[in-house]
Amino acid sequence: MFPAKIWRECPQRYRWQGCQCSKCKRVLFPPRQICPGCGGRKMKPATLPRQGRLLYYTIIHNPPPAFNDQGTYAVGIVELDNGVQITCQIVDVEFANLAPGMRIVMEFRMIQKDGDAGIIAYGYKAVPSGEHNFIAEVESAK
Repeated sequence: MFPAKIWRECPQRYRWQGCQCSKCKRVLFPPRQICPGCGGRKMKPATLPRQGRLLYYTIIHNPPPAFNDQGTYAVGIVELDNGVQITCQIVDVEFANLAPGMRIVMEFRMIQKDGDAGIIAYGYKAVPSGEHNFIAEVESAK
């Protein structure tokens, strides 16, 4: 369950916002109060880049009950262009075309609906940017 108020009040959900440690300048997502790198406690908001690359992925064939309506889907670890890594669903691509290194763009989309009430939760998903074929070919040529 995800009450709408809680989701609205989480800046990282709708503003694509993390935080940056004032001490070591590390960008973190989701935002934290203490930097895991240097222990710094002074953070400032940081807007995250929407572009990155796919590091790893897996195909979910038996989704949990909340995602049964989506059938089989892909989930991966994406590294944004600033080095922040996130886990998210990968959409708008044939599973056979998924490849580590492919370029992606992050978008906000519907994640799931909550029961019969139909409350919709939105979040981020990775979408191929169109540059992935070139990057995958360069990596495989090495």
